[in-house]
Order: sequence, then C-alpha cells, then structure tokens
Amino acid sequence: MLLSDDGVQRLREALTRTGYTAKGIADRLGPDATAAVGRNDFRAALRVTGERDPLATLIRLFVCGQTEPEKHVAAALPLAEALEAGIVEKHGDGLRQGVDLEPYGDDYWVVSDVPARPGRPLPADHVLGVGGASTTLAAATMRRRVGTALDLGTGCGVQALHLHEHAQHVTATDLSERALRFAATTAALNGQDWELLRGDMAEPVRGRQFDLVVSNPPFVVGPGVATHTYRDSGRPGDGICEELTRTAPSLLNEGGTMQFLANWVHVAGEEWEDRVAGWVAGTGLDAWVIQREVADPMSYVDLWLADASDGGDPHRKAAWLDWFDAHRIEAIGFGLISLRHTGAADPVVRVEDLRQQVEGTLGEQVRDWFARHDWLRARDRAGLLATRYRLADGVALLQEATMGDEGWLVDRQVLRMAHGLRWSEEVDPLVLALVSGADGRVPLREQLSVLAMAHDTPEEDLVDAALPLIGHLVERGLVTPEQ
Repeated sequence: MLLSDDGVQRLREALTRTGYTAKGIADRLGPDATAAVGRNDFRAALRVTGERDPLATLIRLFVCGQTEPEKHVAAALPLAEALEAGIVEKHGDGLRQGVDLEPYGDDYWVVSDVPARPGRPLPADHVLGVGGASTTLAAATMRRRVGTALDLGTGCGVQALHLHEHAQHVTATDLSERALRFAATTAALNGQDWELLRGDMAEPVRGRQFDLVVSNPPFVVGPGVATHTYRDSGRPGDGICEELTRTAPSLLNEGGTMQFLANWVHVAGEEWEDRVAGWVAGTGLDAWVIQREVADPMSYVDLWLADASDGGDPHRKAAWLDWFDAHRIEAIGFGLISLRHTGAADPVVRVEDLRQQVEGTLGEQVRDWFARHDWLRARDRAGLLATRYRLADGVALLQEATMGDEGWLVDRQVLRMAHGLRWSEEVDPLVLALVSGADGRVPLREQLSVLAMAHDTPEEDLVDAALPLIGHLVERGLVTPEQ
C-alpha cells in the first residue's frame, strides 16, 4: 500500500471534508466546465477554480494536472503523508500530482499512475486508472449476490470495487507488484478489504473455485513481446484470451460465471466465429461471445502505440505490422466473452456480432440472455408447444419492395427491436406468421394447427420447422413466454 493505515484514514477524511467526489467536482465546476473537462479542455475549470479553496486546489491538482503552491496543497491534504507516499511531488516552486487520484462513481476514489503526458512514453510497469475498457467491463458484468468473486489482472482495482458491492469475499490478482500496491490503496481508501495475490492471471488461485470471475486482461494482440504489463500478456496473438477461456472450467463453481474483455484475430480465409468457438469447445460451459468492434491492423497498432505514448517508434510499428502480415491477420475484433458453468449436457455456445447500441447496461442484457436459455433448456417439445408467446414491445416490421407488373413485390422483410438488444433480423413468411400470431392468448400448438390448415401442410411437419424458430426468437428476445 502507498500509505499507512493512519495515512489512508487522514487522506479519506481530507477528501470527504473538501467534497472531492464526482458530485462535488461537478457541482463546483458546473455543467459546461464539467463537459469540457471530459474533452480534456481545462480552460473553464481553471477559471472556475481561480479562488484557491481546498476543493479548488484538488481539482486543479488531480483533474487539471496543474502545479499548485505548497501552502494551498497543505490546506487540502495531509501534506507529510501525501509527499512521503508520492500522492504529490515537488515540481518547480510548487507541488503537482504524483499519482492519479480520481473520484469514481457515487463515492469511490481510485488511485493509479498519472496518465501519459506528451513526449513521455509510459514506463513498462505503468498502472492504468479508470478508462474505457474498465468501465465497459463494469457495465457488462452480471450483478448478483455471490459468495466469492475473483478479479484477474486487477490493476488499480476498478473491477474489485464493484465486486465488493455484491460479493462476500473478493480476491484479486496481478503480475505487477506496483499494481497491487495501487489496488491495496484503492481498497483501503474506500474502506474495503480484498485478498490481493501476486502472479500471472489465474496462477495464484490454482485449485480454487469462485462464483464470479471477471477480467480486463492484457489482451492486446501482437507478436508476444511484453513491453507494458497493463496491455501485453507475453502470449503471441490472442493466446491470453484463449487461455482464459480454457481455464474457466477450473475456476468456476457450478452455477458460476466468468466474464472478460477479449481481442481476437480475423485470419484471412477463416471465420473468426469458428476460431473463437473453438476456444469454448470441450469446456462444458455455456458461452455468449459478442463482437462489439473491429479494427484493421494499421489502426490497431497506431491505437496501442499512441496509448503508451510510443507512437514515434517506426521500427516497433513496422515489426508489429510485419507480424500481422506473416500470420495473415486482416483484422482484430474486440468484444466480451461470458461463460457459465451449469453442468448441462448440452451447453449453448453463441459467437456473433453485436455492434448496435443496447438499451440499459450490457450486464443486464447478458443476464437476461442466460435466463432465456435456462427457460428453453427446462422445456421439452411438449412444453414449448403448450406455451403462449407474446411479441416483445416495440418490435417493428420493415419491408423492402420493388414495383413489378402486378404492383409492389416484397423482396425483404425485417423485424427490428426498439428496446433491449435492438436486433434487426430478416425473416421468412413462417417466422412472420409466428410473431404475428404471438399475442399471448393462444398456445403455440393451437397457433400451428391453424397455420397448418390454412396452408394445407401436415401439422407435425410445421411443428418440426417451427420449434427451432421459436427457440431462436426467444433467445433473441423477439418473443417472450407468457408465464
């Protein structure tokens, strides 16, 4: 930990007293300056905080990255402890931030390394703070009360903070001793107690099982050269993500779930879906793999070199791109892998694109997706036919038609969801008939009997065709079973 227990207590009291919280900062700056800070434009914030009261000093130090007079910092922080721990450091004739001390959520603080500064490449052991990936995973995690939770590659501890809200015991691992010191400080500053273990991903917890496992791993795809601990696993390609997938069965209690952010390669001549599905094969786990973004190799390399302020190294860039070329990698996908240990003999594995925005948090959508599969798994042929189904709220039918000799001819029909996962799906006449009759009043068996008579089709043939379609519609959330 960066501070003693006493030092942590004094720092927490100072931050609370000054109102250095997300709400306190937003109230002090006002909406316009707060929005500008989100764009890294600090001009308005500096104007608002010209009067150096303690909150203004902390905003200028830790939000705007300014050097402040020592007397003002001393009025805002326990100065001796802050200097000794490196919370602030001497710079010129004043003090500047030595770490990133960021208010997070309603009443948390996260301690990490200071973000990259222009012309200063990040050191190999840099510890990231709150970023896009960490907030993405936090929003994608299914939240339920659990006994044990594990955060693999915790960094400064963002995921562990969330896990503590609904887990009785939180364990977190990291390869970096520096990261564990930051994580311990984050935990103590927020009055939380985590079990922190040093080691490579799941190695420190070998032989143990958990109810929930999350990870924002060092997933960056490359030749396996580890230059920065926070992004490079030392495994070539997407090996770290395959490794995590295959490790999941040994980490999960029955009923347990594992969710992690992942990158995977798109290899020329191969389907990326088959590649990632192969990671899950033989695990016995339910899996939902969703791809949220895709980048070409040039954009990908530029992104990660810039992330570490290392974009000016042409040799590093060339070597990275040459490695992509040698392995026929034409794109890199980014997404979420959600795994669940049910012990079922027929695990469900879905690997698909989900590029559209979803309603609510992704974690809520993942939870509901698994719940729908639980419902489907619990019903046999007779149970599905005896169920009444209702079209989900807000589903619209879009038609594309061309003018022919006999008028407009419908070429394509698409169902579009206005809520939830917001799928858009092309449908054939049978699917359209099923959803059109899904009003929650008639069991599916009766609905199919009417359709069979109307189209002069053997009823059992129609049942055989309709049941897989109903399963798909329920999985997608396009129709919901009436209880």
